[in-house]
Amino acid sequence: MIHKTGFSTILIALIILTLLLGLCSFYLPASVTTILSIVALAVFIFILSFFRNPTRNIPLLDDALLYAPADGKVVVIEKIIENEYFNDERLQVSIFMSPLNVHVNRSPYASTIKKVTYYKGKYLPAWNPKSSTENERCYTIFEGKSGTIIMLKQIAGALARRIVTSVKVGDQLAQGQEYGFIKFGSRVDLILPINTEIMVELNQVVKGNLDVIAKLK
Repeated sequence: MIHKTGFSTILIALIILTLLLGLCSFYLPASVTTILSIVALAVFIFILSFFRNPTRNIPLLDDALLYAPADGKVVVIEKIIENEYFNDERLQVSIFMSPLNVHVNRSPYASTIKKVTYYKGKYLPAWNPKSSTENERCYTIFEGKSGTIIMLKQIAGALARRIVTSVKVGDQLAQGQEYGFIKFGSRVDLILPINTEIMVELNQVVKGNLDVIAKLK
């Protein structure tokens, strides 16, 4: 399945590639046009792949388990002082999404949306520690059924130029339900209570809705 946010990008890419190949076929030898057609097809398949939205069913529904909100590699596990909302010590787990990963963002647990805040910013590489506070980003606050509150940050990377957050304050999400999307390379930070049990390791590759990131206490 193709994610709805990709429809316009895919259509524009198809039109541009078709026009370019039409011009090439008119001005260039057939052998060159054939090579360029293969390249154009590869580019188009990559764009289609980027916007894929596979069905992911939670293996075990349990609000004490926080499932990965995105596909990618765990690049940060550390204690931080969070000053945007909590103003206290928290645990941060960051997942870096390369352009080859699925870029759908999902709710780690059944929750209610308490706050959504968007910030304009820079486009540093998503693995840069400063990207968490200086890049274009969106903070979403989730409150679980038990009252436990976590923050997810959608952070734009060097290639990403659009963060999509499809929820608003008051929305109720099931565990694993989609809440956003980031285009072309990015990162998601989970900001968790300090006593949360982390279930992943640095450089571990995780998949949204399938791998448990942490366990709430």
